[in-house]
Amino acid sequence: MRKNMKKIIFIVVSIFLGFSVMAENTPDPYAILDVLQKQYSYDDQDYSATVTLIVEKPNQPAEQLQFKLFQRAAKKQFTMIQLLPETDKGAGYLQDGDNLWYYDPIGRKFNHTSLKQNIGNSDAKAGDVVKEYSFRDDYEATSIESGKLGAFDVWIISLKAISSRPAYAKEVYYIRKDITLLLKEENYSANDRLMRTILYPKYTRVLDRYLPIQIIMRDEVNKGEQTQQILSEISTSAIPNKVFTKAYLEGLN
Repeated sequence: MRKNMKKIIFIVVSIFLGFSVMAENTPDPYAILDVLQKQYSYDDQDYSATVTLIVEKPNQPAEQLQFKLFQRAAKKQFTMIQLLPETDKGAGYLQDGDNLWYYDPIGRKFNHTSLKQNIGNSDAKAGDVVKEYSFRDDYEATSIESGKLGAFDVWIISLKAISSRPAYAKEVYYIRKDITLLLKEENYSANDRLMRTILYPKYTRVLDRYLPIQIIMRDEVNKGEQTQQILSEISTSAIPNKVFTKAYLEGLN
């Protein structure tokens, strides 16, 4: 009887110690997300890039959209001007603080819009391009676990939206352990339906940060539809103040 009791105590202690080791080895998900957000954040300087979207839909020729993006994250400002296709040249987006407008050069009108809106006929949203969100303010990390994605060891972090800013109710991030890089993202509706999968296959170094320059967004509702986002001509040079005004967009046409 005493021998059995010792065995039971040994098993209980082993399980407890095992859970303790697991708890010690599992990091705070927000600590990882803070590093990830810093990779995308240029709060201390201006940022510009050419954004190319290649839209693929079944039984249709690929469509290419191209924009010039200017961003001043410290003041929550960005201007995005459409370059291609030629028929939509001069259209664009302008954000100043909490206001976001879409500019129609034909009607010469500014209409309020949202970062959640898709860009043209693509699977990309304005919020995907400018990545203006806060993991700590806009999400609750509901779980973190260790896993594999291809050859990489990753942390799998599940997030629930707690503000109206995120486009999706739930998201799951697959983040490399050796370097804090996002490799895959899953976007879910409130009823746990997978809406979109995003892959991040290619990064580049900009100053002391890693920036994704190739992103593949797969529509999981309309199978076969996807948008590839490519960044080029990346710069952190100062941008004139006039670029973040309605008059600048109007003056381009």
